[in-house]
Amino acid sequence: MTIEATLPSTSDSPTARQVWTHTRGIVLALVVLVVAAFAIASVRSTSQHGRLDPRSADPHGSRAVAELLDDRGVSTRVVTTLGEARAATGPDTTLLVAVPDLLTDRQQTQLHTTTQGSGGRTVLVAPDAPSVGTLAPGVSADPALSYDSTLSPRCDLPAARRAGTADTGGVRYRTTAPGADSCYPSNGLPSLVRLPAPEGDGDTIVVGAPDILHNDSLDEHGNASLALQLLGSRPHLVWYLPSLSDNELTDTGEQDFLDLLPSGWLWGTLQLFVAAALAALWRARRLGPLVPERLPVAIRASETVEGRARLYRKANARDRAAAALRSTTRTRLAPLVGIPLARAHTPEALLPALSTHLRDRGEGQTLHTLLFGPPPGDDAALIALADQLDALEREVRRP
Repeated sequence: MTIEATLPSTSDSPTARQVWTHTRGIVLALVVLVVAAFAIASVRSTSQHGRLDPRSADPHGSRAVAELLDDRGVSTRVVTTLGEARAATGPDTTLLVAVPDLLTDRQQTQLHTTTQGSGGRTVLVAPDAPSVGTLAPGVSADPALSYDSTLSPRCDLPAARRAGTADTGGVRYRTTAPGADSCYPSNGLPSLVRLPAPEGDGDTIVVGAPDILHNDSLDEHGNASLALQLLGSRPHLVWYLPSLSDNELTDTGEQDFLDLLPSGWLWGTLQLFVAAALAALWRARRLGPLVPERLPVAIRASETVEGRARLYRKANARDRAAAALRSTTRTRLAPLVGIPLARAHTPEALLPALSTHLRDRGEGQTLHTLLFGPPPGDDAALIALADQLDALEREVRRP
């Protein structure tokens, strides 16, 4: 009758409570960051609602100028796609592009091709590099913005002279186009440029700031006069608000997931990664080499051996287990046969001494395989190796 002793199973995996205890700080920090990001996004989306929209009565909307134009018989039509904007251009139409920088290079080229021969007026609101060079050839944006928001005309353009000072300070421009009117200069560079069309009565006007169109600043200085003269020269006004609903948003006409993400989310994701890295450094327990410390209780050698054996078995590391057994055996055998410890792991020094000590054993090749051979192929071979090494050590120690 064989009686097998069943040892209680042990596990090195942390419990759910331990995992939560170690990660709750990081999880809490991530939750706070996500909530803060949503709160900031909500506040900013509310504050920017209806920006430059002629239907919006918000401070940065443009409903006031649209109603003033309507009183003067100028109809305002809002479009959100490039196709609608191109189809609406004509000699009796003013096309206002609210945010030109949102247009792709392909959209800008198509829009300029349509407007340059339409005979109408095109008004570009605060275009920056490089969109201004495509929509208004001969005009380039200066990297430095204007420090003053309220500027004087200082040009011969009738609309600017009648309006007087206005809040046009923002992007400054340089122009090499012949016959261009440069108005409202700041440090020598204009913030409003009018380019006459090469043929016909059409023209293109570049305004460096959108302030003259905002509801909250329309009644200041000559903003209302300038806005009405720039937008009311034709009986029809097409107000183009570029949007994500435009099928021609990308150069290929197709959109992928990244095109639909606002640029702010990419920066937000980067900030989350930086916060996670800082949290990991904060929670790190050791930033240098391990420091030995005295254990509070004595641990039996058998328990240590069993624990390390379980780790080797869990990792299927028979090669490392065999190497540890052979190395320890060679270290103990070397002093017994008169070999220095420094040469205990050299076959040329250890094996001849062992053969001489064992006299008529005559198992040199067997000793080489036993002490320096390849790792065992399975657990049974590993156990057999341990037994053979133990038997060899007993044989050497025998008087």
